[in-house]
Amino acid sequence: MLKDASRPIPCAFNEAELRADFGDIGRIQLFGGDNPDTLRGQGFDGVVMDEVAQMDPRLWGEVIRPALVDRKGWAIFLGTPRGRNAFYDLVQQAEEDDTGEWMVAVRKASETGIVPKDELHAAKRQLTREQYLQEFECSWTASIRGAYYAREMEDLTEAGRITTITPPGDVLVHTSWDLGIGDATAIVMWAIVGREVWILDYYENSGVGLAHYVEHLRSLPYRYGNHFLPHDVQARELGTGITRQETLERLGLRCEVLPQQRVDDGINAVRNLLPRTWISSERCQRLVEALRQYRAAWDDKRQMYRATPERDWTTHPADAVRYMAMAVAEAEVDVAGWAQKPSNDTAWIR
Repeated sequence: MLKDASRPIPCAFNEAELRADFGDIGRIQLFGGDNPDTLRGQGFDGVVMDEVAQMDPRLWGEVIRPALVDRKGWAIFLGTPRGRNAFYDLVQQAEEDDTGEWMVAVRKASETGIVPKDELHAAKRQLTREQYLQEFECSWTASIRGAYYAREMEDLTEAGRITTITPPGDVLVHTSWDLGIGDATAIVMWAIVGREVWILDYYENSGVGLAHYVEHLRSLPYRYGNHFLPHDVQARELGTGITRQETLERLGLRCEVLPQQRVDDGINAVRNLLPRTWISSERCQRLVEALRQYRAAWDDKRQMYRATPERDWTTHPADAVRYMAMAVAEAEVDVAGWAQKPSNDTAWIR
């Protein structure tokens, strides 16, 4: 499509790098948004981001926006809503802007006249109400198709349970880890008080050693209890013969290894836990977005959802929450062990 659009203008195409060069005038280049880190260090005069709702939320704030600074570049965001995620927040920010730097245009299929009416009527008959509203009517409230926790996260939002949380200093904070190999490791920091769970903090990084994560945890003002790890943490590394559990314990963590569990059982555990959960809106933004977008994989050939989740940027944070739900279930069997006693103090919620 880029080649067809560029042919009237003298230019050279570079197939390997997916770009069209227009001599001294400039260059248009195509990039994928799957891995934000691959775009770091670039400089752009302008960027068009398509299907923003499906991109990693870090891409704009941490990569693209800084890449526009030197040249005072511009950005255009295109996409279909996929629930109230980072794209939704971006649109809300633009609509509330009073500097004149932003422009928002919402174009519903029923209003533009581009799609013939008979085609719209056919789509209404063949799609679910949520699918039609999302794909054709730009609805933010329609759930993301296949999202495991869509209803629970919407309920949390409406109930005001995603909010500012300042826990008292004596709260015992536990962590649950999703340990990646060669990619991101995710850590959820949480406390259990009576029948409620407070998710206080979230941290994710990649390409760093285990000592980095321990150092990060120690930099936070929490009093830690147990650190819950998936069963594969006991696998021995080929080079050293040492397990990651042993490494973390040598670094001073009190680790508990969770038993292997079917993913769908863990998803159900999270669904049962979320209605009595509070989440920090300030320190867990990426985690909240991941829980909203975590969804079943779609099988194009069979035209149905697979029994396994989609593997994308939401996988690590969602898995860390799944391990948290497993740990909480263990705690409720042994409340006298490490769980906090119920408290009537609600001053930590604002």
